[in-house]
Amino acid sequence: MSAAITKQLEAVIGAVPGWTPETVDIRALDGGVTNSNWLATHEGKLHFLKIYGSGTESFINREVSIDAARQAQSMGIAPEVLYYDKNTGLEVVEFLTGYRASTNADFARRDFLEHVIDLYAAFHSGNPLSETKDVFEMTEEHIEQGREIGALFPADFNWLLKQYSKAKQAFFASGLDLVPCHNDPMPGNFMVQMDDDAITDMKLIDYEYASNNERAYELGVFLGEVFADEKTSLEMIERYYGEVRAETVARVTVARAIADMKWGSWAVQQRQLSDWDFDYQKYGIWKYGRARMLFNDPRWDDWLRAI
Repeated sequence: MSAAITKQLEAVIGAVPGWTPETVDIRALDGGVTNSNWLATHEGKLHFLKIYGSGTESFINREVSIDAARQAQSMGIAPEVLYYDKNTGLEVVEFLTGYRASTNADFARRDFLEHVIDLYAAFHSGNPLSETKDVFEMTEEHIEQGREIGALFPADFNWLLKQYSKAKQAFFASGLDLVPCHNDPMPGNFMVQMDDDAITDMKLIDYEYASNNERAYELGVFLGEVFADEKTSLEMIERYYGEVRAETVARVTVARAIADMKWGSWAVQQRQLSDWDFDYQKYGIWKYGRARMLFNDPRWDDWLRAI
């Protein structure tokens, strides 16, 4: 560990009430993208410690994320936030002993899907958060920023935008169904506790991108992330809404296409900004390709009318 990192850790550990560098054992955890993550042991108890990445305050509203995390914890679906200091750039959260992060392969199982749908239903029932940022605002922010820095968009991007605009008009004509949303369905955010091969509990972590958003988007982006087929998607829609109606199927399906436009636009922007060893451009073009498949589906205009 470098001297600079050691000094930073000593400073943040000393900021936690009752902690000193001498009484806390700490080791790095893998998996952090925008922050550095650590396992801290104090008086025999494990804690998850997050040090905010430099510049992340420009795109993450920490007050909203902490509010969302605490609200989820009060529902029993998230770990407890034990300490938070925006100025220090530090967050200490209950370590979920006995849990593991879910993987892409897990979501081939129906029970994993059902647990996630139930987590969403619980979180969406909470009080509104202090920030509303819908998927359309997110998408257009990515596109505008990408254009400013010379991102490479697909050759038919104007046509993709035309279909996106039609979807936006349909949602706004019917009215957005705004609820507290997590907005980040990567598998590692679903921490699962298992007894042999059976799920005994699942919790939702990392509320950095939480906001009030369109309810159907949360389902659509998740079902797209886990590659749920049409039959499975209908089953999950029924589990969440209690029934399968043409309107809800249309909202979730169209939101799934919008999710791919959102993340495709984010990726081609990241290609210009990030030095990570990851082919963001390829990922973005693939996301646009998935959106294009739904835009070209013969049912596309029927879904828009059903919204």
